[in-house]
Amino acid sequence: MSASKAAAPAEKAEQYDRLVASIPEIERKGAANPYTAVNGNMFSYLHPSGLMALRLPESDRSQFLATYSSKLFEAYGIVQKEYVTVPEELLANTEELRPYLEKGFAYAKSLRPKPSRKA
Repeated sequence: MSASKAAAPAEKAEQYDRLVASIPEIERKGAANPYTAVNGNMFSYLHPSGLMALRLPESDRSQFLATYSSKLFEAYGIVQKEYVTVPEELLANTEELRPYLEKGFAYAKSLRPKPSRKA
């Protein structure tokens, strides 16, 4: 019966799309659940709850968690150790969040490429 997956609230999806569009080299992927990835390594996504998860290298992750009183992203009962939870107010502030998305993009590009699962 779950033909359509739960999607994030439209307002949050628009904010996420605006953020991703602010960096032309980054392609937004995913229909119901938007995400970004490079070389098979995901570095951001919008959870159906409307919260954004952002993958950052350790040094930037620690600084982000302290600056925004945030926490590691938790989804489906698992703490995602490399992903921070982007506060809702920050998701609405493209200019302030953009440098962190750039850092996540650079970090994902530095990781070993993952083979495509598509046939």
